[in-house]
Amino acid sequence: MDQQAATENSCAKLTELALKCGFTNACAVDPSKISIYREVRDACTEDKCNSYGKNWACPPACGTLDDCADRIHGYKSGIIMQTTGVLSDEFDWNGMCKIGSEHSEHITSFSRAARLDYPYSMILGAGACHICETCTYPFMPCRFPQKMTCSMESYGMLVSEVCTGSGIPYHYGKGTITYVACFLIV
Repeated sequence: MDQQAATENSCAKLTELALKCGFTNACAVDPSKISIYREVRDACTEDKCNSYGKNWACPPACGTLDDCADRIHGYKSGIIMQTTGVLSDEFDWNGMCKIGSEHSEHITSFSRAARLDYPYSMILGAGACHICETCTYPFMPCRFPQKMTCSMESYGMLVSEVCTGSGIPYHYGKGTITYVACFLIV
């Protein structure tokens, strides 16, 4: 099997696994085509999620933007995974939190299974890592560096662009919300 066929086979298997783990949509992504934007990373400094400088998975602890770009572009292929849900209205905070929590659960179950075959992979999700109730940053090393999930935004990715550039929608209509993750492999 040639390299391209092997990559397509891997992405097809990972996509199937993602759907089994509860994601509502998944497709292949080419890491070499992912653009990195300083403006996206700089938005983290506004600390709207209360994690900037307080979490190993967030800036500045996750590395410089150049480090993040080098990591992303060091992978050969991967998949985009989405969890989309319906909200009762555009201000349905409880619904947003519930769907976000489901997305995190999907990431955990997918990552556990996928890393058996792809131990040198990287998974990026939505928002800060919440494996530990309280992050050890900056006083002690991360307790679970192999399980930690950085956000796509902390790596400077414009999530909507990564989705549409991979041929998958980002918006699914009024009254919906979509959380996105990506899994990159060598």
